[in-house]
Amino acid sequence: MTDRTTLPDRGNALALLARWGYAARGIVYLLVGGLAALAALGQGGETTDSRGALERLMTAPWGDMLLGVICVGLVGYAIWRCVQAIKDTDRHGNDAKGVAIRAGLLVSAVTHTLLAFFAASLLFAPGGSAGDSGGGSEGLAGWLMQQPYGRWLTGAVGLAIIGAGVAHGIKGWKTKFHRHFDMPPRTQRWAYPICRFGLVIRGLVFLLIGAFFLIAAYRMNPDQAGGLAEVFNTLRRQWFGQWLLAFVAFGLFAFGLYSLLEAVYRRVDPPS
Repeated sequence: MTDRTTLPDRGNALALLARWGYAARGIVYLLVGGLAALAALGQGGETTDSRGALERLMTAPWGDMLLGVICVGLVGYAIWRCVQAIKDTDRHGNDAKGVAIRAGLLVSAVTHTLLAFFAASLLFAPGGSAGDSGGGSEGLAGWLMQQPYGRWLTGAVGLAIIGAGVAHGIKGWKTKFHRHFDMPPRTQRWAYPICRFGLVIRGLVFLLIGAFFLIAAYRMNPDQAGGLAEVFNTLRRQWFGQWLLAFVAFGLFAFGLYSLLEAVYRRVDPPS
């Protein structure tokens, strides 16, 4: 097993940004999953999306400083995603599957850039509020439907999100993340089950969000599109909804831990 002190990315500025980005994403999901788990268990908390979690962070001691750190990390993560997509650092290739994966990386770069701008707006907005945090998916669907062939664009976005969900599920179920990790076997024994659980649950969440977009496209109603907060609300309304909510919340918390493990153990090979 490769010694961590000999990894080629040590001291590389882009690699530092990438690891900072993985950690920032992890903290966001720890907040989202933790708050939802507390809500499901009746211990306070709230079911919210990434933006709502960042807003909640502003009320914590030293929250503005931590939010600033997360904001820089999200920008670094977006930059790294662009490099992964354009330079194909993970060697996905140029076939149809590889191009689809690399396109997904670019979409991830855009979404995390927008989240970074939202975090920055919280830091600089009067009173530390940037307005409604729950309209992201509805706003996107509304914008898409105003474009030519808007219904089909909205449906295509829904299918793309569902595809990402399936990819996450396969990646977790088959432990396909292993080839990107440089983790000691002793750590793998406890870390890999967490990683698999987190990836599968995030994939499930993506499937639900994609389904919301398809429903919005079918009904020509952007309000039918929903993000993570709507996923939580939908689960809560089901039979045994409290337990379903807790299960998904712990899964997203596990995905946050997976991202923190990526910050430490993932192979990051920036182009020379």
